[in-house]
Amino acid sequence: MPDRSRWSRSRWSLRVAVAVLAACTPLAAAGTGSAEPFFRDQTAVDASEFTPLCTPDDSAAGTPDEASLEELSGLVSAGGLLYAVGDSGSDRAVAVMDGNCAVQRWLPLPVDPYDVEDMASGPDGRLWLADTGDNGRRRDTVALIAMDRDTGAGELHRLTYPDGPHDAETVLVQRDGTPLIVTKEVFGAGNVYRPAGGAVVGDLASPGPTPLEKVGTLDVAETNGADDATTGSGTTAPALHSTMFTGGAVSADGTVAAVRSYSDVFLFSAPDGDLAAAFAAGPVVRAHVPQQPQGESIAFTENGDLLIASEAREGPVPPIQALPGAVSRVQEQARAQTAADEASAQSPGTVWGIGVAGGAVVLVVVAGFVIRRRAR
Repeated sequence: MPDRSRWSRSRWSLRVAVAVLAACTPLAAAGTGSAEPFFRDQTAVDASEFTPLCTPDDSAAGTPDEASLEELSGLVSAGGLLYAVGDSGSDRAVAVMDGNCAVQRWLPLPVDPYDVEDMASGPDGRLWLADTGDNGRRRDTVALIAMDRDTGAGELHRLTYPDGPHDAETVLVQRDGTPLIVTKEVFGAGNVYRPAGGAVVGDLASPGPTPLEKVGTLDVAETNGADDATTGSGTTAPALHSTMFTGGAVSADGTVAAVRSYSDVFLFSAPDGDLAAAFAAGPVVRAHVPQQPQGESIAFTENGDLLIASEAREGPVPPIQALPGAVSRVQEQARAQTAADEASAQSPGTVWGIGVAGGAVVLVVVAGFVIRRRAR
């Protein structure tokens, strides 16, 4: 008669071998045949690397009604000047400041806004103000307001979301002129929208509306693995700081994007100018911001420094802070990541590839040997 106990042990040995190989195969695949590293590197910048640049001062120019830098919500650096706009109720004019943050003059907005939350510079040289604030999420349309930097002339361009109202405080204009709006969510990822078909700012209907389309999400918690609730500053609950996006900016050459929250700035590499793809790939650099009452403004200077500013929240107007060389830091980190990814893809074997697969074979052989020994 056949030895049923030995047959049973042989079947058990086969099952062990199959289970080991099945468990190890995904790890082996993660190490070979993939250009993405198992853990993606990300440079962290401490808040101490920011330094005060200057403090906005409008005492010499006077302040028009319904305009104030105490509620500074949008910031642009262009032509050696700084352009700043306030939040809802103080957003009827843009302040033009010199390199010492002294207001030289005010540019009244060409239209009466609802709630300006951010500002960007387009490839046409004009300012683009994001009239996208909607705390109650009840607006039928939002808008971008075009504005000439010299004369203040401009027009309104209404926009509609495809999926209902959103609150948004972030606008970025790609180097090809495509504007992106990133929503501000209390929980979870921000949604990224652009004009349908990728229309550029110069082609937007006035007054519109132009429909928007969703082109992705911005989820910094996913790329970091976990959110660090102990760093940064602000006035909201710490766990919510880094996912509530309050402003965005694009470098002068269009290859680096920044999106900020109350506690952090996330910097993305976009060598081809495609910001939606850069958001999907994840931030290359994460910078913790210094203590600010309510940080909502961000801009790049033309030489690649990063500027952040804050609302006053009933205190003194806080200084604009600068992170020197932010653009070059992102570019260097992106090049290092690309080189590491290419080296990993070209390597004949990796710890997670041949190492894991070889380990699986060894485990199977050892398990079979032990079982056969016991079966004798």
